[in-house]
Amino acid sequence: MSLILLAFGAVALLLFLIIVVRMHAFLAMLLSAFAMGLGAHMAPAAVLKSIQAGFGDALGFIAVVLGLGAMIGAYLEHSGGGMALADWLLKKFGRDKAAWAIMLAGFLVGLPIFFEVGFIILVPLVYSLTREGKKSLLVYGLAMAAPLTILHSLVPPHPAPAAAAQLLGTDLGAAILYGTLLSIPMTLVSGMIYGQWIAKRINVPLPPAALEIPVERQANPPSVGVVTMLLLLPVLLIMGAAIWPKSQAMILLGHPFSALLVTLLACMVLLGSSRGMSREKITELANKAVIPTASLLLIMGAGGGLKQVIVDSGAGAMAAKMMAEAHFSPLWAAFLMATILRIAQGSATVAIITAAGIMAPIVKALPGYNPVLMFLALSCGGTGASLVNDAGFWIVNQYFGMTVPQTFKSWTALKMISSVVGFAIVLAVDAFM
Repeated sequence: MSLILLAFGAVALLLFLIIVVRMHAFLAMLLSAFAMGLGAHMAPAAVLKSIQAGFGDALGFIAVVLGLGAMIGAYLEHSGGGMALADWLLKKFGRDKAAWAIMLAGFLVGLPIFFEVGFIILVPLVYSLTREGKKSLLVYGLAMAAPLTILHSLVPPHPAPAAAAQLLGTDLGAAILYGTLLSIPMTLVSGMIYGQWIAKRINVPLPPAALEIPVERQANPPSVGVVTMLLLLPVLLIMGAAIWPKSQAMILLGHPFSALLVTLLACMVLLGSSRGMSREKITELANKAVIPTASLLLIMGAGGGLKQVIVDSGAGAMAAKMMAEAHFSPLWAAFLMATILRIAQGSATVAIITAAGIMAPIVKALPGYNPVLMFLALSCGGTGASLVNDAGFWIVNQYFGMTVPQTFKSWTALKMISSVVGFAIVLAVDAFM
């Protein structure tokens, strides 16, 4: 029991350092890991060894995935491919179904591109549709933002789900496949059903920012076929390895490292050199893409260090034993842990990585452990409540020109609905397995 209380104390210390002291999550996790290990009477050398081992284990796989994914997103963004795809979808769907078109554009763009970047790419199109359609901006804005934010929390190579999959022992190909599949009903219910319902009740006009951010299109964007192929290529390669597990070629090409590397090289050729981009510019884009990942990698590594200290101290095994004896669902535990951390400190990325680091040593020891369902349950919890301590809350608030109460009723409610819908599906699948 003392080990369990110590683990809760380490989590409380972590939240105190992040929320009250405003310490960087990397430092807060590192200090909490030290406090956990020393409090459990581990030898100082053993604590240091655990943190080092956990840090390396967490980053040995994720650093490659995150770096390659960031570079792919940079080439797609710079080429204007996202806007070209959105324009094509709008033309095919027609103005009457423009909300569906921009939702699909958000889904495809959101597969490799971070939420904030995808939002900035597509929000000018939301402004244009609002201006022409003379409807509430939320009709198009929520349909666009829902898939971007859901995919950011559920589908690797986005940082949080990639780290969670690694910590929980979930196969990355399975995480991408099932995370993508689960994102579809979450997006439809929250972004379309609820989004269109609330848009009829909150009339949001064009904000002043709409005049400052015109729709900018590249003079010669890549073709829609090329963009779509590049967006789907890594997913198809990884799925191919699952379909043909005995093929040596597919084993090589379907590994996440190879799949993302092949896609990145294709982006460099099809979106770079073949379109007249110099070698220097291609390298410059790659360099710029990986700069923002430094902080994320440190947070992921520290999460792995905290996880390993919980394992080596014996607290993880003890908590697993107590959970099994109490017959408490580990899926509920993961979902609630991620939800609480999300509410407490705001960041979905930090919430998902931290929850995975805390839950991994507990749930892995349980009989019948299903890493895919655990990954999905935890990610659903982490994508939930977007409150005033979340940067995404203010991005939507400012770009959509809403009041804080309007943002709660639309954006925060959308996030909570997507979280609950996703978790309900996970529980339903678990019940029938």
